Amino acid sequence: MQDGLPQPQRSFAFATVALALFVAVLDSAVANIALPPITRELNIRPVDAIWVVNAYQLAVTMVLLPLASLGEIVGYRRVYLGGLGLFTLASLGCALSDSLPALVAARALQGLGAAGVMSINIALVRFIFPHAMIGRAVGYVAMMVGVSSAAGPSIAGAILAVAPWQALFLINLPIGLLALVVGAMTLPATPRAKRRFDLVSAVLSAATFGLAISGVNGLGHSEGLAIAVGQIAAGIVIGIVFVRHQLRQPAPMLPVDLLRLPIFALSAVTSVCSFSAQAMAFVSLPFFLHDGLGRSASETGLLMTPWPIATATAAFITGRLADRFDPAKLCAVGLALFSAGLVSLALLPAAPSDADLIWRLVLAGFGFGVFQTPNNKVLITSAPRERSGGASGIQSSARLVGQSMGVAVLAVIFGLLPDYRTEAALWLAAALAAAGVLPSWLRRTDRRRGAGNGPEEGAELPAGSASAGDAA
Repeated sequence: MQDGLPQPQRSFAFATVALALFVAVLDSAVANIALPPITRELNIRPVDAIWVVNAYQLAVTMVLLPLASLGEIVGYRRVYLGGLGLFTLASLGCALSDSLPALVAARALQGLGAAGVMSINIALVRFIFPHAMIGRAVGYVAMMVGVSSAAGPSIAGAILAVAPWQALFLINLPIGLLALVVGAMTLPATPRAKRRFDLVSAVLSAATFGLAISGVNGLGHSEGLAIAVGQIAAGIVIGIVFVRHQLRQPAPMLPVDLLRLPIFALSAVTSVCSFSAQAMAFVSLPFFLHDGLGRSASETGLLMTPWPIATATAAFITGRLADRFDPAKLCAVGLALFSAGLVSLALLPAAPSDADLIWRLVLAGFGFGVFQTPNNKVLITSAPRERSGGASGIQSSARLVGQSMGVAVLAVIFGLLPDYRTEAALWLAAALAAAGVLPSWLRRTDRRRGAGNGPEEGAELPAGSASAGDAA
């Protein structure tokens, strides 16, 4: 099989991935900023307006793995362009919505489209770039996510200063259409697995993740605590049935075959833990800045910006380093820096200056970026090429699960330790990051062929796993 695309097709193909990822991540960020004007214009309660955000998040979470599996069967190109097309169309639906039910429905469709982009973007990148540049490519993806996250609030604020909230969704139309046109001409065709789409697995996956994530998000609301616990319990029960069903499949939707590979499993677990730590810090710090230090909302937003900028910078740098040095060692260094940054934030003086805050945020954000890019490279390249969809789905799922777990734990901390909530959250986050340093350093990677390259280059998967013969 051809090792990546030739130039200039490679650059145009990646531009499609970058544009699609930019609007998908950006839309997640701007929706939060749009809630106040949406609440006023539609004359709804703030508690109901939260569904504008939740509908998107739940839709993405529920269909990530099914769409990753579908990409292996029909080709990543089709799923990617289909998801991008649905996302773009649903953006128009959001802008035209004149009621909460209509807006929530359009947001759910947007989430389905975004899942088509997020579930396989790393898998698609693996076919766009040659193997020797995979680390750099993964770094570009992480940089795009970081830039989108950092720019989201600023872009939303600038648009809302001159236009109504509908413009936040209309901006997706020209970007989405441009990406569709370029992508249709340049995205590569990928091998297709010779199997049928497992509808039973798709339903079980959607129910497991939908109930679990919804329940975890509800733990922070005391009035709905019983419902949240019930959702989590139901998600666990269905999840057990889901896993048992997956163990009987030659190429499971939940990639238990890949999770039998120690390096893949460790990469996934450390990703969950790091995103949990990042969520705890990133959500608790604005409360500390606003309520504890008396900073205004705009000052708080500006002070938090160095974190994602540092993450994007680190992703760009370590993407290149991961192609030259052992990614596992880079992961360990990143986690150590991330943990050190969180500890430094927990030890802030009583009246810190902006400089005191900024260098600590930069250290934490830079360490997070140093870890994520090589870890994602190990995750995706430790899977056989024909199982890139499953690996990409796990990578995206690990991020969402980790973030949800972090926010849920933070809600518990806020309830139990209201006077020390930020300090407790930061210390726990630092411990989570530090816990992965030694296991990451000891991860075994094949330096002769690149990290995690074994299965693709001839090493065998555990018994019962998908083989190269599953691909067309």
